[in-house]
Amino acid sequence: MSDEPQLSPVEKIKIESDYLRGTIPEELANGEPAFGKNAEQVIKHHGFYQQHDRDRRGAKGADGKPLGKAYSMMVRTKLPGGKLTAQQMLDELDLCERYGNGDVRLTDRQGIQTHGILKGNVKAAIRAICEARMTTLGACGDVCRNVLCCPAPYRNNAVRDEMQKLADRVSDHLLPNTKAYYEIWMTDPETGEKELAGGGEEGKVIEPLYGETYLPRKFKVAIALPEDNCVDVYTNDLGFLAIVEGERIAGYNVLVGGGMGVTPSNKNTFPAVAQPLAFVTPDNVLRVAEAVVKTQRDFGCRSDRKRARMKYLIHDWGIEKFRAKVEEFYGESLAESRPVAKVDVEDHIGWHEQGDGRWFYGLHIDNGRVIDRGGCNLKTAIRRVCEQLRLNLRITAHQSLLFTDVAPEQREILESILRENGVKLDGEISEVRRWAIACVAMPTCPLAVTESERVMPDVMAQLEAEINRLGLQGEKFTVRMTGCPNGCARPYNADIGLVGKTKDKYTIFLGGRMRGDRLAFLYREIVPLGELVSALIPVLTYFKHDRQDGETLGDFCHRKGGEDLLAFAESYACEV
Repeated sequence: MSDEPQLSPVEKIKIESDYLRGTIPEELANGEPAFGKNAEQVIKHHGFYQQHDRDRRGAKGADGKPLGKAYSMMVRTKLPGGKLTAQQMLDELDLCERYGNGDVRLTDRQGIQTHGILKGNVKAAIRAICEARMTTLGACGDVCRNVLCCPAPYRNNAVRDEMQKLADRVSDHLLPNTKAYYEIWMTDPETGEKELAGGGEEGKVIEPLYGETYLPRKFKVAIALPEDNCVDVYTNDLGFLAIVEGERIAGYNVLVGGGMGVTPSNKNTFPAVAQPLAFVTPDNVLRVAEAVVKTQRDFGCRSDRKRARMKYLIHDWGIEKFRAKVEEFYGESLAESRPVAKVDVEDHIGWHEQGDGRWFYGLHIDNGRVIDRGGCNLKTAIRRVCEQLRLNLRITAHQSLLFTDVAPEQREILESILRENGVKLDGEISEVRRWAIACVAMPTCPLAVTESERVMPDVMAQLEAEINRLGLQGEKFTVRMTGCPNGCARPYNADIGLVGKTKDKYTIFLGGRMRGDRLAFLYREIVPLGELVSALIPVLTYFKHDRQDGETLGDFCHRKGGEDLLAFAESYACEV
């Protein structure tokens, strides 16, 4: 018998897909509401997931018979650094109304998701995105995902400009080369002509970087500054932390092995923050990125997808062995990482001078959902701004939106449009809400075990009331909620992480921090939704009365530890 580990079923599907073609063309034409099991794995690499409306589970028709699953697709647009034009945003809004459920979602990886697209409309939707000079290729699947970069558009700033250009270069360099994307989505079925409007140049049949099985799992990349880690660089498989000397980038510290996903049933899985690997000069970034990808490609686990992320390879090997293998692919020894100044974070909300006589405005968006509801006509407001002012836009890793290149005379117009549509401006948003994010969860995510985005506003309202009562309104800390342990909203390095455990119950994590370079610890398990805020009140009270000068909530919890915090909570409950 061979000593080689057995490939997981998904690996076999990728091998048999003929470089991501699979049976997608045939299934697009078969009239069925859903893709088959094998195709469902392949379509992810084209930028969309198959989902169904879990609110309709068990629904019956007029005849009393089960209606079955209501299938639809979530299509994700990949935008390196979160950059898009006013027209591209208008195209996305048109697309969600024409083919989706009427709203879009800005993701914490600076992309755009449209839910509710029927299988029969998915080709038209992807084609429309490509015609708008965007792409979905590699937005999902076992390849390099959207490359994150600080979106703040400070002009005449060589450091920021270089970082944002690098995000595009890394994204292009790590893009899949298969022709399948263009053949399936941008080929006119009547003429056979291809319209290569987005997604890079037409590639080769053989993938020179990924090979026929692509990567063992998804691969995430981010670029950050020490003083502005707004992209949470330590949660990525591969991170580049800019080292600035004399107002220029001397190079980047390479970080490896971050990742938030956990499978509770598998004790061998865990979240991790990235650790330093090396320092490289700007002209060697693509070389080292390719070397890291190849190391994961050839040695990442392909038998168990639950342990297939690169963080597990580094954990099993150790960083020194991992570095040695990367150096083999790189072709020479790597320099040691350089010391960095204290890492800090900005959310870029509110008005900021760009440095060229113009401004940008950061608009907080609750959990990234662009929708008209409850007296806040956010989607209408964004549409009007794009149509009337033709501003460029950028999406942040906190699911918010930057309107950029605003002329001084446009500032009042922008604010007026927002106010007229019931959209709160930056001064009307609490500090804690500014730093809170949640994943989609119910009703579309198939992995969710409970609610997240739909209940987060109410949780935040309760938390705001308690923070105000305690006089902690000015404190900055992160609150992140997910509907399952997979960690899409990055809860495991937050000051407060609320992770779905089972229906209407959550695990509370404490002790991460805004800098993103430290994991939180498990504080309490299986806390009912209605008791989440009451479970946090003793922690906040303790923080108020026993913190050290300048200490943040995350640092306080880390210093005290779980046992101390629980002991105080017990005494607090007795006093109350």
